[in-house]
Amino acid sequence: MKRHNFKKLKIWKEGMQIVDDTYDLVKDFPILEKFNLTSQLLRCSVSIPSNIAEGTSKSTDRHFNRYIEHSLGSAFEWETQLIIARRRNYIEENQFSQLSNKIQQLQRMISGFQDGLN
Repeated sequence: MKRHNFKKLKIWKEGMQIVDDTYDLVKDFPILEKFNLTSQLLRCSVSIPSNIAEGTSKSTDRHFNRYIEHSLGSAFEWETQLIIARRRNYIEENQFSQLSNKIQQLQRMISGFQDGLN
């Protein structure tokens, strides 16, 4: 297996953008969500590029794929939490749509990258 430089991977870069978007998103959430939804969204967002980066250090595609799966799982978890934030009216519909499209695009990119490993 050829090792990847995670900083050059488009899926890592897009994952980092989700992290930035998440920090911007949660700053206006109610204080009661500090240890709940806010914390979950932040942890999931950070998990997406972190697992991609960690996976690049693995010696086989099979091991790398496991980290890519974790990253994809975190992306789906993040999307679910975004839906919850919308249902609780913590975010407006236009912001929800924009972020929902962004995470779905990243999910497709990660899946496509994963297909290339298999």
